Order: sequence, then C-alpha cells, then structure tokens
Amino acid sequence: MAASRFPPATLTLKQFIRRQQVLLLYRRILQTIRQVPNDSDRKYLKDWAREEFKRNKSATEEASPATEAQDLKEANGIVTTTGVHSIHVREFSLDLGL
Repeated sequence: MAASRFPPATLTLKQFIRRQQVLLLYRRILQTIRQVPNDSDRKYLKDWAREEFKRNKSATEEASPATEAQDLKEANGIVTTTGVHSIHVREFSLDLGL
C-alpha cells in the first residue's frame, strides 16, 4: 500500500468544515461584541470569548445539541450579568447542520 502524499497534520474534509464554522462563529462573536456600548463590558466580553476559544482549542469531540444549548444558556447568563442587553444570544449560535 502506498503512503499518503499528505502530511500527517492534514485535516479531513469534515474537520476542515468544522474549523471554518468555528472561525466564522468567533468572527460573529467579535462583531457582536463591537456593538456593546460600554468599554469595560466590551473588553470583558472580548477577553471572555478569547479565553473560551483558547481553552477549547484542542477539543476534538463535537458537542451534542443539548450541550450546545447549555453553552448558549451559560453565555446568555454571562452577557446578562454584565448588564449588556444589546447583545442577542442568537448571534452566538451557529447552525451546525452540514
């Protein structure tokens, strides 16, 4: 059997698509955060988003819809506790259907 011409770190098509979706989600989150009027709230949310993505950088499992719903609920709680009601949590969601 011939060895693959691709380096070992090459992503599968599904992994590539998932990576693109995650990057799109990150951009959407940052775009939404830019609309927050309060500077300190904006900085807090930007730092929170950055840390969450860094923390989950090596995650390889796909979340179940129930887990995603819980994550969105927690994100909503964080946004609400900062007093920022102008952010719509739906901007944090991503349709994961392929």
